[in-house]
Amino acid sequence: MTEDVLVAGIDSSTQSTKVVLVRASDGALVDQASAPHPPGTAVDPMRWWAALGKAGSALLARAAAIGVGGQQHGMVALDSAGAVVRPALLWNDLRSAPQIDTVVAHLGGPKQCAGLIGSLPVASFTVTKLRWMAEHEPENAASTAAVALPHDWLSWMLAGGPGSAAELTTDHGDASGTGYYSPALRAWLPEVAAWALGREPGDAPRLPRIVGPGEVAGRTPSGAVLAAGTGDNMAAALGLSIGDGDVVVSIGTSGTVFCVSDEPSADSEGLIAGFADATGRYLPLVCTLNASKVLGVTAGLLGVGHEELAELALAAAPGAGGLTLLPYLDGERTPDRPRATGVVRGLTSTASRADLARAAVEALLCSLADAIDALGVTPKRVLMIGGAARNPAVAQLAPAIFGTDVLVPEPAEYVALGAARQAAWALSGQDEPPDWPAAPAERFSAGPTPAVRTQYASLREDTDGW
Repeated sequence: MTEDVLVAGIDSSTQSTKVVLVRASDGALVDQASAPHPPGTAVDPMRWWAALGKAGSALLARAAAIGVGGQQHGMVALDSAGAVVRPALLWNDLRSAPQIDTVVAHLGGPKQCAGLIGSLPVASFTVTKLRWMAEHEPENAASTAAVALPHDWLSWMLAGGPGSAAELTTDHGDASGTGYYSPALRAWLPEVAAWALGREPGDAPRLPRIVGPGEVAGRTPSGAVLAAGTGDNMAAALGLSIGDGDVVVSIGTSGTVFCVSDEPSADSEGLIAGFADATGRYLPLVCTLNASKVLGVTAGLLGVGHEELAELALAAAPGAGGLTLLPYLDGERTPDRPRATGVVRGLTSTASRADLARAAVEALLCSLADAIDALGVTPKRVLMIGGAARNPAVAQLAPAIFGTDVLVPEPAEYVALGAARQAAWALSGQDEPPDWPAAPAERFSAGPTPAVRTQYASLREDTDGW
């Protein structure tokens, strides 16, 4: 593969489409572009296609191979002609929450459910959305001939879409977030998809062909190779080149903590999502609902911007003068407290604005440290990404609370870069992904502050059941 061969990676997220064009040999960025998506939790997939056309118009034609990373879990229902049946329900559409218990019960209870699909489903999972459609929109359910994830549908459209010979394809990573795939068996469970749609076991919708890691999924009409594509968390892991002992902490609106593993997970407590990754391994993941929003809300209460919030937090002492915040502002997923609200304890007449800022940052990090603990690993190193990872107070206080050094890679489109690396892998025909240099990262170190986590844990346990 010559150095001037270019590949493209696409990140089709909730908010936007981002496209990067990089060198296949080393992942060096050549060009990039983006276009916004409409707001909402139910979206016409053609809006994603339009955004991809806008962002990729000057880039995709230059690529020898293309990979798509997409938001996980979304439900794209297609009829027998390949037309979209209804607006796609996205991962953050929670209307199917009442169907969670129905799914778990159908699969034999928590232990059997986790053993079969690797996770206890939440409302994000596609299987709950299919069941909701069967119960609330039976005509749409009856019209559904095929079900795809967002990245599956976009890859199919790049291959030609409706009216062409292109087939729907997916990968093991994104399939593992549907609720009708078995990570242990590495195969679809079509009878579960059939049941979710209210059908007999032999009447399952058509599910995308699962393409193995590094394999070619198809080609565009112009001849560019299409990689299998994958979910956004799996693509980020590939873009960061994480290995054994690495734990990634991603701090966006929500928080995610994940690592790679050789063995599938089956957590019947529902804390760990037992996903597959994009390389043939597994990607156990823990999610928190409250992450960067904790800083945003606190900054708003204090009437400051994020830079001043960081300055205030760093001016206060560890433990924030005894002020402790439980940051479950809109309920929480880890731990499972859907009806929780935020709690402040230790507020006295001597408390300062700096103490409140410090308490917010410590609360965010303690919540993420709880997620690392739930993952059940002792990290050799933590890679911290996402918008809030660049907050100086978050970066400087994280090592003390996580108990290990923290690396903050330079800002980059890691989902899109992971999709591009997958594209280069498919183009190479090799057994392993290309060995691209790791992203430059700043290292942060600090002595541990166990008293901060003890103070936080005391409040968390005292409010258990609230």
